[in-house]
Parts: sequence; C-alpha cells; structure tokens
Amino acid sequence: MINKERILKEFMELVKIDSPSKEEREVAEVLKARLSQLGLEIKEDAAGKKIGGNCGNIIAFLPKNAEGAPVIMFNTHMDCVQPCSGVEPVLKDGIIASKGNTILGSDNKAGIAGIMEALRIIVERNLPHGDIKVVFTIAEEAGLQGAKNINIEDIKADFGYALDCGGSPGEIINIAPGQNNINVVIHGKAAHAGAAPEEGINAIVAASKALAEMELGRIDFETTSNVGIINGGVATNIVPDRVELRCEVRSRDSEKLEKQTRYIEQAFIKAAERYGARAEVNVAKSYDSYILSEDAPVMKLFKKAAGSIGLSINVVGTGGGSDANFFNAYKVPTAVLGIGMSKVHTVDEYIKEIDLYNVAGLVLAIIQAAVPKQEGKELK
Repeated sequence: MINKERILKEFMELVKIDSPSKEEREVAEVLKARLSQLGLEIKEDAAGKKIGGNCGNIIAFLPKNAEGAPVIMFNTHMDCVQPCSGVEPVLKDGIIASKGNTILGSDNKAGIAGIMEALRIIVERNLPHGDIKVVFTIAEEAGLQGAKNINIEDIKADFGYALDCGGSPGEIINIAPGQNNINVVIHGKAAHAGAAPEEGINAIVAASKALAEMELGRIDFETTSNVGIINGGVATNIVPDRVELRCEVRSRDSEKLEKQTRYIEQAFIKAAERYGARAEVNVAKSYDSYILSEDAPVMKLFKKAAGSIGLSINVVGTGGGSDANFFNAYKVPTAVLGIGMSKVHTVDEYIKEIDLYNVAGLVLAIIQAAVPKQEGKELK
C-alpha cells in the first residue's frame, strides 16, 4: 500500500527545510498545510512562546470512522541538531545520507514522513480507523522542551508511539531512564598566582579532587553519570576563586537515580570542605523514567501490527530520553519505535531507503490492527 515514490520525495523535501531547535516555523507551516489537506483538525499551542521559540507544538486530530478502536497518538519532533542548515540529501545504493557537511535530519524527519504517508493511505482509501492524534513537537533536541510545555489535555489518548529510535523498524523501547541535572559551583579564594599563591584557594583544584575520587560513566546496566561542562578561571596569574560544573545522572530505577545524584552532590561538598573551599550544588529533575509491561496494550498492539507485516520484533531498553518520558508522566503510555536512523547527531548520519518505507508501513499497520476484526475492511 505504501507509495514509495511519494514518501521518498516527501522525506527529501523535509530534510532540506532548516529546522534547528526553537526555529521550526518553516517546517511546521508545511506540515500544517499538508495535514489540513488530509482533513485533520489542527492546533498549534503556545509552547514556543514559553521557551523563546518561533513555533509551537503541532497537534492534529483525525476523528474515527470505525467503532471499538483505542485512541492512538503518534509523535515525533520537528527540530534537528546543528549543523542542519542547507542539507543536501543524496540517495545511493539504497542509502540516504547528506553530502557530508551537515547532518541528514532523518532524526526526526523520517518519523514525520512515515506518519504522513500512513495518514495519506488511511484517508485516500477510506480505511477504517479509530481516533488518531498526531503530535509534532518542538525543541526535543534542546531538552524535550516542547513535550515539557505541552498542554496535557491536547494529548489525551489511550496510548501512543514516539517515532524516535535508531533501531530498525520492529524495534520498540519500553524502558527508559529518568535524568537529574546537577549544577555545581565551587567557591575558593582568589590570590596572585606568582606573588602569593599560598593565600589563595584554587577552586579548580578543589573540583578536581572531587572528580578524581568520583565513580562516573556507567555505574551499572541501567545507571550512568557524567560531568559534561567545566568552566572557571579568568587568567593564569590568578588563583581561580570560582569554577562551575554541569553534570547529569540517568537511571531507569528511581532509587538508583536519587542515590547516584546524592553521591555526586556529597562528593563535591566533602572534597571542597577538605580543601578549604565551598561547594554550592543545585539539582534539577529533567524527566522521569518509565517502564511499560510487555502485556500493556501499547506493546500488544505493536507486536500484532509488526508481525502482520513481517517485521522482526525487538523489545529493548535505552539509556536516552525522549518526548515519551513526558508523555508517560502525563499518563499516556508511550513506547518509542525504531525508525532506522543511524549515526545521528553527526555529519555521517544516514538511513536505509527500505527503513523509510517500513516506518510508514508500521504506522499504517498499527492503525489497522487497532480496529476490531469485524471492522477490518475498507469502508464503502
């Protein structure tokens, strides 16, 4: 059923549209026009205004034409990481990549193209379907800000699927970590580094003492921690009296998340005290973890649909966050689907042409599999 020529053309068009985080307006307008042509009800929310962007989340709704099916939400994000300006996609030997000086943007325009093609098939053929919600978010790559600021009432559904995973179509993520951000400021004492270094307290050295003692990286199979940014000092001839560090902890287990967060917090505080400095630590929750049972309706429907089109099913956990973390927190059970994108966030990003078609086929299969069997035929 999938129109391969059409979805390929649309994907190639979408990746050429510049859409860095908080600047999704151009691609949003294209999508709004195309969704409107298909007869969906469209809403743009105020999330962009809240985060200083030029566009809000796009929420579209296709009312049911058959009874008995659950309300399903399909989600992906409109923004891309930099460098995403002037993308020139190249198709060669079944592989789509950029010319090599930008990302490709399959993260996540492959997801968008897949959803759009499935909707077109449903509408063109007047296939039976339940209520369908489509949620195209902004600023996912900038900390899931679109999902964080969405109106929960706008995404009410029985369950949903976020098309935002690098595995091949047929892969589904049912477990993802929560994340805490840890911002640390070490306060020392300034002094002339040449004339009176003994009068100073080097904040950078105090921070390094803490880091040297800390267990970082992979803590266990579901917990990680990282120090990603360090900024301090103003000149080599001044003992630095201040250094800032930005860290994170992730875990699929909420107790482990809090334990590792407290561990890092106390490591900075104690090391600073021993060195005569002072640590100021601020912890902020980024998002919560989630676990979906393999018996949950969202998982059962996926397996039924993927099996119906011959995809190899692979249920996995992840160490990354996505819009699905917020949707699950909003009580919309949401699993993340593999769409085949590879080497994302690099200029070597690519996607297999066949995976692009399989993404659309999977979305279509999910919509069709949700309709009770007695309704499973084209409407006349």
